[in-house]
Amino acid sequence: MPRLILVLGDQLTRDLSALREARADDVIVMAEVMSEASYVRHHPKKIAFLFAAMRKFAQALRAEGLTVAYTALDDPDNGQSIPSELLRRAAEHGASEVIATQPGEWRLIAALDDLPIPLRQLPDDRFLASHAEFEAWAEGRKELRMEWFYREMRRKTGLLMDGDQPEGGKWNYDHDNRKPAQADLLRIKPPRFDPDDITAGVLDLVEARFPDNFGRLRPFTFATDREGALQVLGHFIAHSLDEFGPYQDAMLQDDPFLHHSILSPYINAGLLSPLEVCEAAADAYAKGRARLNSAEGFIRQIIGWREYMRGIYFLEGPDYTARNALGHDRDLPPLYWGAPTKMNCLTHAVGQTRDHAYAHHIQRLMVTGNFALLAGCDPHQVHEWYLEVYIDAYEWVEGPNVIGMSQFADGGVVGSKPYVSSGNYINKMSDYCKGCAYKVAAKTGPDACPFNLLYWDFLARHRDRFEANPRIGRVYGTWDRMEADRRQTIRAEAADFLQRLDAGEPV
Repeated sequence: MPRLILVLGDQLTRDLSALREARADDVIVMAEVMSEASYVRHHPKKIAFLFAAMRKFAQALRAEGLTVAYTALDDPDNGQSIPSELLRRAAEHGASEVIATQPGEWRLIAALDDLPIPLRQLPDDRFLASHAEFEAWAEGRKELRMEWFYREMRRKTGLLMDGDQPEGGKWNYDHDNRKPAQADLLRIKPPRFDPDDITAGVLDLVEARFPDNFGRLRPFTFATDREGALQVLGHFIAHSLDEFGPYQDAMLQDDPFLHHSILSPYINAGLLSPLEVCEAAADAYAKGRARLNSAEGFIRQIIGWREYMRGIYFLEGPDYTARNALGHDRDLPPLYWGAPTKMNCLTHAVGQTRDHAYAHHIQRLMVTGNFALLAGCDPHQVHEWYLEVYIDAYEWVEGPNVIGMSQFADGGVVGSKPYVSSGNYINKMSDYCKGCAYKVAAKTGPDACPFNLLYWDFLARHRDRFEANPRIGRVYGTWDRMEADRRQTIRAEAADFLQRLDAGEPV
């Protein structure tokens, strides 16, 4: 009697644990379903990327002689959910059991657990740290800091290690990686892929079925199979890795990619493995093709932050994304969906997100995330926005990044302090402020940068929580040394700005 082998849209890995179990008479089930395409209003580029990649992955499995039951979104028999498609295929093939690699999101794990047929969920061993390993690392620790976890991953993998010591004598080279970038017309851009027939058909489908989702579907230039993903990896290693480190935090309004790899969509969907990507970067350093701070900074993003975020997501449980430690309840303003704003940094960060389904980590953390936190926006709404608009967003990685690191809504599980700043940080790391209607040097008055006003207003609102924090508490001394009239003006102008923001005015 055949069994069903479930392969989800972010599990497009030939060495997937469920696929390793497949026998000759088993049926591999893959399905484009509306429940997955619409549980949030995903960017149309993300939907198109996953559907095209799924179709090509199914095609590759069939070329190996495997039986694949594939359901397209517009199939009239489509049950439009993963459980309903599994039940339909089980009845069709007389299957006795479902074998699945554990999904990366709690809602899907729960949905599979509720299936009325036998189901075996296997660990997703594409990650370096299992749930048990992360739990063992976290047990008994007062603070779950990523840096300490990252060092364990370095030791486990041997990446950039010299025996039992880090290459170069340091674990972290962040102090070398905070340089602003200059516009450069000769900077090499990421590869662009013209849609083939499969991708073109998917683009037409997505255009017809998701016409109102935020984001521009075309032009669509992402790779949609492993061969293309490997080309993107090779291009990054050869042309961009060496300067990735120094400029990874920089932002330029006319250069959305700079030296970033744009590999996260392919890693998170399973077309590339995290270890092969990191090994390529370490090899480039070993051969003198990339500086150490660049290779280390890039590898840390993957075996450090990526693995750590997954560990936090599963350690903290299904209610994690509902946390709201600061009690923020403001609705996310329309500017996050492209409504006009006079803030040039947000105009470009949101516009880039709309056009490319992509923004790099500092744009997400210190522009869109920083503003939402300073303005007191509902963290769950912020979480859902990030999940909607980015091609690489899945709840296991996006949730802790937003709820924990960006919005401090978990009360300090991920971050030891809130990542808030005035306009000075954005001015230092970008060219956004030069073209802004506001003046970053103005602290009060009609031309004052809203980040300046909201920064102090945020700290004043939450003084009881943060005054004793050793990483941020000292700024209250600066606040206290201000004249009383100045403090009052800042609070009043911040309140006026937020009132206009709530009223839907183009602030």
